[in-house]
Amino acid sequence: MKRFYKEVSVAGQENVWQVTLDGRAIRTVGGQPQKVPTKALAEALAAEWAAQGEEIDPTSFILRDMADYALDVVGRDRAEAIASLLPYAETDTLCYRADPEDALFERQNEVWEPILCAVEARLGIRMQRVSGIMHKPQPAESLAVLRARLESADAFTLAALRNMSSLAASLLIALEALEPGADIAALWAAASLEEEWQADLWGRDWEAEERREKRTKAFALSAEFVGMVRG
Repeated sequence: MKRFYKEVSVAGQENVWQVTLDGRAIRTVGGQPQKVPTKALAEALAAEWAAQGEEIDPTSFILRDMADYALDVVGRDRAEAIASLLPYAETDTLCYRADPEDALFERQNEVWEPILCAVEARLGIRMQRVSGIMHKPQPAESLAVLRARLESADAFTLAALRNMSSLAASLLIALEALEPGADIAALWAAASLEEEWQADLWGRDWEAEERREKRTKAFALSAEFVGMVRG
């Protein structure tokens, strides 16, 4: 799609802000006004539009897509949006380790166990560790606590959690990224540990590296999105 606007700006006050293109307020994919709670987030959304060249790149609107998800999906059915996040805990990357005799097992324990223990201590839960690929159910009590944690989050934070959980294949890593002072780069390194391990073992190619770079950026932007929502 060719760029159809010249001027990008931000309008609003208090907790209602909108991006405008040539003076016209943007709407979500679902057709409703894209109203966001902070000026910082609106300015970041505007920057995505301003950065477009003569051709619009739909894949570059990471922040816009999260804002639209918050308004169109979470706003329409909050319970369903929360329910869709819980499977990322049921099969959480941090809980599924290689077989103990595998060299990868030691590396997973070294990197993942401190993160998992920190989440467990903070939330008062216990997660099942699994070696191999066979699924084992997580304790119902732990899943109930995680559900309650999600229910306390606002729609925009839930949108960011969905993005981070999907990228990391881990709800627990996504939740850890919400904590003040979280080391986002270290959390993403933990999420991509297996992928990096395989790349080091079998070699790297530019297409895979390009995909990893895009996913790394998307994870970091999702964390920034939460910070902008909080103001």
